[in-house]
Amino acid sequence: MAKYGYARVSSSGQDLTLQVESLKSYGCDAVRQEKVSGTSTNGRAELNILLDFLREGDELVVTRIDRLARSIRDLQNIVHELKGKGVALKATEQPIDTTTSAGKAFLDMLGVFAEFETNLRRERQLEGIAKAKERGVYKGRNVSVDPSIVQRLKSEGLGASEIAKRLKISRASVYRHL
Repeated sequence: MAKYGYARVSSSGQDLTLQVESLKSYGCDAVRQEKVSGTSTNGRAELNILLDFLREGDELVVTRIDRLARSIRDLQNIVHELKGKGVALKATEQPIDTTTSAGKAFLDMLGVFAEFETNLRRERQLEGIAKAKERGVYKGRNVSVDPSIVQRLKSEGLGASEIAKRLKISRASVYRHL
């Protein structure tokens, strides 16, 4: 039986040191860490490596449950996968222990609150953008390619895929300019 830690922060400017130290002091044999959003499990290579690696009797340890997942669906999927493998989930800063009924119940409650917090943050962000647009302050991202270049390449007979490749933009951006 081994303990494996997972540490995550949302952006490259944030520091993982406190989480890693906490997990190591808890007795984790190894700690996987990454700097990526927790709103989805997509693109979380370190988490996926860890989930594939864990074996029956192992423990997956996080500092807080929101480090593992920010949506109740993702959290439930991860817990279901761990349970199927016979792996326990524990948190160093919260009374999470999936080997007990109380730990499972508390896990579900924290998952709901993590998702709620993410949704509130998204709503506040959208409200802020809408107000900034009303004031004429928010104009979106700067255009990265001159639309006339896209038009010129199209008139030369190039398709959207080739234009996107040459200009290093997405095909959707090409179509938007056309």
